[in-house]
Amino acid sequence: MVRTVALNLPMSKADALSLRTGDIVTMTGSIVTARDRVHKFLVEQKPLPDELPFGLSGTVLYHCGPIMKKTENGFSVVAAGPTTSQRVEMYESDVIRQYGLRGIMGKGGMGEKTRQALIDNGCVYLNAIGGAAVYLADRIKNVLGVWKLEEFGTAEAMWHLEVVDFPAVVTMDCHGNDMHRVLEAESYKKFLELTGAQKH
Repeated sequence: MVRTVALNLPMSKADALSLRTGDIVTMTGSIVTARDRVHKFLVEQKPLPDELPFGLSGTVLYHCGPIMKKTENGFSVVAAGPTTSQRVEMYESDVIRQYGLRGIMGKGGMGEKTRQALIDNGCVYLNAIGGAAVYLADRIKNVLGVWKLEEFGTAEAMWHLEVVDFPAVVTMDCHGNDMHRVLEAESYKKFLELTGAQKH
């Protein structure tokens, strides 16, 4: 049975542990974006959590390079669709451990190192809706801040965003369950059936 869970951010470890793959969540609170360059910086430079301009403990890190519009009062979000999470697999487990994240959000799932970090640290992977960048931007109600904008550029900077009822699906939970691995195995099995190929 599919559950729908309203999450208030930041999440506690208990919140993360209560989630299971297949749960639909709507998030309200603050999240941060991070793509390749921020991940690389965090892992290689290792800034302490209190050296960052906004706290990451308990929040959700979104793999997203948003399209932003400059306004008189700062910025507004034009589009905010997920990017492929696997591109930061080499960094993610270290970022989870170092900064106390409770959620990672993107599309396509992640690898074994990240799956183990989710288990060890009480963190979940959330699959955001692909192809709905403008709809997701409407769920972002305020831009709270930005870090590394001049150095990394708009898409690669870390944006601190206030979201209301931001939707996603838990596809990797804290208990080792991984919908991406299951679907991959089922798809491969169906491929063998359809092609008459033999598994070696």
